Amino acid sequence: MDAARRAVQDDGRMFAAPTVWTVMVALIGVHLAGMGAFLTLPVLAPLIARELALPPSLVGLHTGLVYAGALVSGPFTGLLLRRHGGVRVCQGALVLIGCGIALAALGHPLALAASALLAGLGHGPVTPSGSHLLAGRAPARQRSLIFSLKQCGVPAGSMLTAALAPAVGVAFGWRAGALTMAALALLAALALQPLRAALDADRDPAAAGGPRAAWRDAVGSLGLLRQDRRLRALTCAAAGFGVSQFCFAAFFVAWQVEALGTPLTEAGLRMALAQGAGVAGRVFWGLLADRIGPVPVLVMIGAGAVLGCVALALAGPEWPGVAVTLAGMVLGATGIGWNGVLLGEVARIAPAGRVGGATAALGVVFGLVQVVMPVAFTGLVAGTGSYLGGFLLCAACSLAGALWVRGGR
Repeated sequence: MDAARRAVQDDGRMFAAPTVWTVMVALIGVHLAGMGAFLTLPVLAPLIARELALPPSLVGLHTGLVYAGALVSGPFTGLLLRRHGGVRVCQGALVLIGCGIALAALGHPLALAASALLAGLGHGPVTPSGSHLLAGRAPARQRSLIFSLKQCGVPAGSMLTAALAPAVGVAFGWRAGALTMAALALLAALALQPLRAALDADRDPAAAGGPRAAWRDAVGSLGLLRQDRRLRALTCAAAGFGVSQFCFAAFFVAWQVEALGTPLTEAGLRMALAQGAGVAGRVFWGLLADRIGPVPVLVMIGAGAVLGCVALALAGPEWPGVAVTLAGMVLGATGIGWNGVLLGEVARIAPAGRVGGATAALGVVFGLVQVVMPVAFTGLVAGTGSYLGGFLLCAACSLAGALWVRGGR
């Protein structure tokens, strides 16, 4: 019987196993809603800054705090997956993200900081859970494509957030924009429930728990990076590429408004177009990686991200709007387009049954870098009065990522 049509048993009941495409579509929805953790407040930053008298460039601190929260939960994802299953972990993550975004509506600077930390705590398990659910279901010949399609939820979610949150914020106030994205995360968690019984049938509620077991599991996951040079290289590359991805996501709207004088709604539309290019890029790179291999594709992606970052570094108020839009779309297609190919390669080389742990270990290193670099970007902007140094920093990190991929073969 075809694997997609087999039944799985859970507590004596039988459930039809969803196909890999059903799982992939569900995970797209998880990422789509989960990106609100990173982008809701950054795209609303000009409105928030106007009310609270804060500089818009402080969105870099928000991104750093989100990743600080993710660093707390990410390492323990392996144990959570064994005890509760991938779907339940995704649901819990989305609930925390929704509550975190909603907390920002209190409007106090401390509430904004707590919002970022709580949303980050929820986001930490999202990517490892998705890899766990897909790893045993994705055919080897389509692995890069399937993981890339799953990761399309990230730019799609960024595109939705960049278009919806500012529009609601301008019409009804920034708090309404934040609460709208919080509600989306909670609805996405509820929508996963029909898949829970079938996809979480491999969970072990009796798996060892408690702080000591969780700590041992986290240390064991991080040990995978020490044991495998290829995993180590891919992790470093992900961290380098991630600087461009998330600094671009955090600052692209605020940079346009502050440095170019672009209206907020127009800046949000350009961000949406860039994220749309990221969706197209992930599909294209996934198809290409299944044909010629992930390593050369990741090197090409890194080179393209360098070009996009340099273009934004050089852009000024005199640039035509179409040129700024195209530069953003180039960076979207490359700096946002790498995740699925890289995560598919991690799933291929990770030890059997440790895909979630390997992905979580990658996420820890990735998160540490993302805590520091958006803050460094903010510091460069504050210290120089220009975004030039920040975007050049992103270019350097993308170049380093391409070199790490090439050197880790």
